[in-house]
Amino acid sequence: PSSQRCAGAAFVPVQYGLYSSFMGCFVYCFLGTAKDVTLGPTAIMSLLVSSYAFHEPVYAVLLAFLSGCIQLAMGLLHLGFLLDFISYPVIKGFTSAASITISFNQVKNILGLRGIPRQFFLQVYETLWRIGETRAGDAVLGLACLAVLAGLRAMKSRLPRAARVEPLAARVSYLIVWTSTTARNALVVLFAGLVAYSFQVMGSQPLTLTGSIPQGLPAFRLPRFSMAAPNGTVPFRSMVEDMGVGLAVVPLMGLLETVAIAKAFASQNDYRIDPNQELLALGFANVLGSFVSSYPITGSFGRTAVNAQSGVCTPAGGLVTGALVLLSLAYLTSLFYYIPKAALAAVIISAVVPMFDAGIFRTLWRVKRLDLVPLCVTFLLCFWEVQYGIVAGVLVSGILLLYSIARPPIKVSEGDVLLVQLGSSLHFPAIECLRDTVCTRALAASPPRSVILDCCHISSIDYTVVVGLVELLQELRKHGLSLAFCSLQDPVLQVLLSADLEGFQHFPSREEAERCGGAELGGGGTAPFTSTSESSLLPA
Repeated sequence: PSSQRCAGAAFVPVQYGLYSSFMGCFVYCFLGTAKDVTLGPTAIMSLLVSSYAFHEPVYAVLLAFLSGCIQLAMGLLHLGFLLDFISYPVIKGFTSAASITISFNQVKNILGLRGIPRQFFLQVYETLWRIGETRAGDAVLGLACLAVLAGLRAMKSRLPRAARVEPLAARVSYLIVWTSTTARNALVVLFAGLVAYSFQVMGSQPLTLTGSIPQGLPAFRLPRFSMAAPNGTVPFRSMVEDMGVGLAVVPLMGLLETVAIAKAFASQNDYRIDPNQELLALGFANVLGSFVSSYPITGSFGRTAVNAQSGVCTPAGGLVTGALVLLSLAYLTSLFYYIPKAALAAVIISAVVPMFDAGIFRTLWRVKRLDLVPLCVTFLLCFWEVQYGIVAGVLVSGILLLYSIARPPIKVSEGDVLLVQLGSSLHFPAIECLRDTVCTRALAASPPRSVILDCCHISSIDYTVVVGLVELLQELRKHGLSLAFCSLQDPVLQVLLSADLEGFQHFPSREEAERCGGAELGGGGTAPFTSTSESSLLPA
């Protein structure tokens, strides 16, 4: 049922959900680094596929192949660190918006409506406008399935763990309840299928059914690199152009989802994962999966949770999962005909609603309100187009990050000399801000004061910073003032010494600078610093 609901979310025929469910299990068994993780179709990845595959299976399979190639290249180049630039607010904004869009997309199946547009705002308008056309049978069954799923989920969350010392009957009862609540999706779909079959036997069918699913295993072949169209053939280049930014979003989100799930379960079970190895596993799974008509897959939270709770000890558990899917494809697809679409829609809604995290807004308001900006930008734009929301969120997060680098906290203490301390490292975008602050405060003091720059937080500097420091030295010297450095770390000290700065002065520690700074920078006595005679960094 989970494979079918994901295929529905991706707007591809139901059998493609099954085609996507076994290859990842086999590949991850040999290449994965987390024992619990299971690869397969997920609601979030299906939403992304629906945005870039245009309801065409050919596009979806080619997207899996190209995404796998990109993930393999990223893994070989050790680019897993790129995930560090996707902030938690962006992830939460995306998953919360995805929860709403996927859920509302299934409302039409709950109500038995047809011909509803895919775009979210048009979808809302059209659904509300045509709500009078609701099919009573679909609505009753869909709402009943939602209620049962919600009840079973609540029951599982409150289920106490059975102790080994309890009687056998209690442990058996616990196992039955645990199995029922864990396999609630399958049980609900099975029950709904029996109801639909009963109506079919009686000669009356008030429910909208899934319909026929081709039986048998998919052919093992290369994905198609062109597609027939009514007015000709769509070549490979045009297909790639149509996918556009999806070729970046789908591989990154696939890795993000897999690593996030693996980290969550790794922290519970005390083992570590390698993002680059996960990239390789995911890349091979998508490339090989495309040979059996799979659309892009990623780590599945639901399947992974079942694995963990079932006591799976190694990734070899994926072999069993993959074998069961192959068995279903070979012999059981005829039974899927009677599955009502309303039941599948209820399963999808039940699966994605928990992804909406209303508490994150309150948490960020309390912890750091500025993080609400990328969260809200991502959340709101994802209702327009998923890719725009993710890209915009990452850009906003990047701008906030760059602003903090370009405007580091600067603490200025006045005494005989001006003591300036940076609260973070010094990078080239920040040198102008530092120059302006130092010059303004030094010259505004009465009388003007020389400056000691505390560099204890600066671990490295680049050429632009060195040039800016030279200009700062020259500016202060024009007004008869000096600039000295203290607490320089060895790499920074070596760079400044190599730059041959004119009038360079250095105190080993802040305490010594404060003790000696007034006398030494004022111009008298022997200076405990290194000094050079000229600068070759700036043109005359």
